[in-house]
Formats: sequence, C-alpha cells, structure tokens
Amino acid sequence: MGAEAGGASQAPLGKPLNRYTNISASHIDPIHIDPINGYRLWSADYDEAPNALLALEMRALSGRLGDVGRLRILDAGSGTGRWMQWARSRGAHVFGVDACREMVLKAERKVGLGGRSALGDIRRVPLRDDAVDLAICSFTMGYLPSPGPAFQELARVSRDVIVSDLHPHAVRAGWTRSFRSGDRAWQLLHYEHSIAGLDDCALGAGLVPLWRVEASFGEPEREIFRRAGKERAFDEACLLPAVLITLWRK
Repeated sequence: MGAEAGGASQAPLGKPLNRYTNISASHIDPIHIDPINGYRLWSADYDEAPNALLALEMRALSGRLGDVGRLRILDAGSGTGRWMQWARSRGAHVFGVDACREMVLKAERKVGLGGRSALGDIRRVPLRDDAVDLAICSFTMGYLPSPGPAFQELARVSRDVIVSDLHPHAVRAGWTRSFRSGDRAWQLLHYEHSIAGLDDCALGAGLVPLWRVEASFGEPEREIFRRAGKERAFDEACLLPAVLITLWRK
C-alpha cells in the first residue's frame, strides 16, 4: 500500500466506503481500520495468505508488460515488494516506496531487494524528475481520497504510469479490502474512484491513456478461493470485473 488515506486532496474526491462483502476475509463483522495500521497487522502473513485479487492482477498485467529488462521501474505502494521481485527477476532496475514500515521491512529482507525500498508517501516520491521509465501503482490509489496528487507525482518521476486497483463495479457491489488477523476480521478504509475520475486526474497530470484492462476472475483463481474457504462465492465473483488496470503515458 502506498499512502494513508486522508492527506492532501484535489477534486474529484472519491466516496468513502465501509461496506462488507461475502467474498472478504470473514463472515464476522469486521473492525474498520485505517490503511497504515491495517497493513501493520496484515504484514505478518501478507505474503502467505491466499489472495485471489493479487493473483488475478499478476496474471492480467504481467502479460501486458512484455520485456522489462533494463527498464527503471518504480513500485509505488510497493508493500512487501511483489512487483519489484517480479521485475527484478526479469532484469529491471527497481525501486519501491511504501507508507507502512512493517511492509517495507518485509520487502527489504527479500533476496535482491535490500536497499531498494523507501518509507514514504506516493504523493511525495523521493526521486528526481523523470527518474524511471515505468511506475506501477498496485492496489494503492483506492486508499487516497483523491488520486490527483498521486498522479501528479507519478507523472513527475516516470514516463509511463500504470494504476491497478479494485474495479469500481466491484466496489459498488460491496467488495471490500479485508483480512483476518487471529480471530478478528479487519476492513481497510478505502474510496471509490470512477474510471472517468481517474482519467481526469491523469489528464491533469499530463498523462494520456494507452490501454486499459478490466479483468475478471477465472479458473486460475478458483483454487485460491477454495484455499481461502470462499469457493462458494467464486461463481458469483466471476460475474463482475474485479481489477481495473490502466497504462497512461506523458
């Protein structure tokens, strides 16, 4: 995750959401928590917990990225370094920034990622102008009340910007960002950003869209639902686009 919700804002603002869905972490009523403190709790088993959304995003996006060898890639909202690992293993030069110290420390312990992450806000990236070729902002923009400042900053440091997040249709259907820790279910505060709103913020940062993917769950994710104890929700979940991925270029 990339930044705590509630910082600098710029129109259009997203809608705060606190609904709970039957494909989330538990049927127990969740405890609402801000993203920073939520990821502090989640970091303990974040990499080990089955996560169909992350698997779907990886399947949908990795095939579109092509050859990333020698590219300079920023993972904006890098968490435990998932996209940094993927890109580095294919020859890219990687750097990450994330607002949760515990997630950054997990990334720093991974092979090849030591010294590649910074604790910070994606609205204030510690890089010079045009420092990277590609910025990937994965499942982070929805934690911000407005995407505008983040788009401005990502466009400052990168030529290409990819934003991947929970699809607005799924958000409106009540899907949430939830997890279990011990015997408790936690739900992260997040915001709904429309496709048009994202495009407006990107345009304001000097970015134009090149392509967009609206990915839905498929058979590759069925086993993850089963391991998470959510197999009965799988068929219904497949009916909606789950992940929205867009590439913009300046």
